[in-house]
Amino acid sequence: MARLGLDFGTSNTAAGTMAGDKPYVIPLEQGAQTLPTAVFVDFAERRYTYGSAAARAMREGAEGRFMRALKSILGTPLAREPRRLLNERITLIEVIARFLTEIRTRAEAHTGLTFDTALSGRPVRFHSASEERNAAALEDLTEAYMMAGFKAVDFLPEPEAAALAADAEGRLLIVDIGGGTSDFTLCDRTGDTMQVLASTGIRLGGTDFDKALSLAYAMPLFGYEAEIGAELGSRTHAAPKALFHDLASWEKIPFVYDSALLREVQRWIRLAPDPEPFERLAEVLESHLGHDVAYAVEAGKIAANAAPEGRIDLREVERGLGVALAQDAMNRTLAEFADQISAQALLTLSEAGAAPASVDKVVFVGGSSLLGAVRGAMVRALPDAEPVDTEVFTAVVHGLAIAAD
Repeated sequence: MARLGLDFGTSNTAAGTMAGDKPYVIPLEQGAQTLPTAVFVDFAERRYTYGSAAARAMREGAEGRFMRALKSILGTPLAREPRRLLNERITLIEVIARFLTEIRTRAEAHTGLTFDTALSGRPVRFHSASEERNAAALEDLTEAYMMAGFKAVDFLPEPEAAALAADAEGRLLIVDIGGGTSDFTLCDRTGDTMQVLASTGIRLGGTDFDKALSLAYAMPLFGYEAEIGAELGSRTHAAPKALFHDLASWEKIPFVYDSALLREVQRWIRLAPDPEPFERLAEVLESHLGHDVAYAVEAGKIAANAAPEGRIDLREVERGLGVALAQDAMNRTLAEFADQISAQALLTLSEAGAAPASVDKVVFVGGSSLLGAVRGAMVRALPDAEPVDTEVFTAVVHGLAIAAD
């Protein structure tokens, strides 16, 4: 029997164990160290698929329900709300449990080991402000692990796990910007000895960046902030924002495909001075293209971070449809988030009673830590600290494998 190090993430999931004296990331699908945290319920095949296969089924137009960012619903009423999938009533906690079962099964098949217990990464805080939701999220995740067949699960804050794997010494600030949360650990590291001085976190991550970019650049093409006329008279008003906010939120997209909402959008088409954006919106709802839009925004973000000019390509909705996304413009859109991250980093130092000048190195972890807006804000906050790039997608699971051993 062995203990599995498991980094269940908002966007990606990884599993690891020790191979001799080094952490080993278990390939959960061919050619990749991480598995997209995605589930597709295939109505025709009457089965669940996971990871890249789930995303591919959605992209290819298979009939079913696609779900991503499931970690974000932990601790919310959505987690325990029963819903009908493949003629069974099931909660999203149970869906997460099936995903974790798949991870355990693949890890056992690859290694030949039996993983009866797990050491799981967790955010320092699942929810920034609510202690009740924070505790409920941990309870939900624990229950999912038990449903997945693990006899026991322990938890380690994700930035503390990353600190264990960091190839750096001195006073380190771990800055872990994931899909749903931003987590920070200040520690002193000498050789294999590490002392954690403080860990903090906020509910802010890559999915929030995607939502902000979607609302600013993509959603106006579908009628966000466009005008709708009244049934009687000549007055107009802006389209209700709730639908657009849900359509821009990874975890809420599966729940916008509702016949009543589609009928309401068709009414907007009839009443709008410019019906074209709402006609596109109706197409997104009717053809279940919400995740295609979200993936296009995410791809545009990555492209704009790598070059001065990027583009959000929405050809899946309409031939030639898209919008430019310049790097400078994106950084301005994300500046408020980046400032929140740097402020939380400084708060971590304050909680430890440490001066900013005492930090030797800032160690970046998590895919969203690659964003220029985040890097710039951290440099401004800690100009004397040396930035250190680690294995941003696997540093946490490396540390979990070390700790699990």
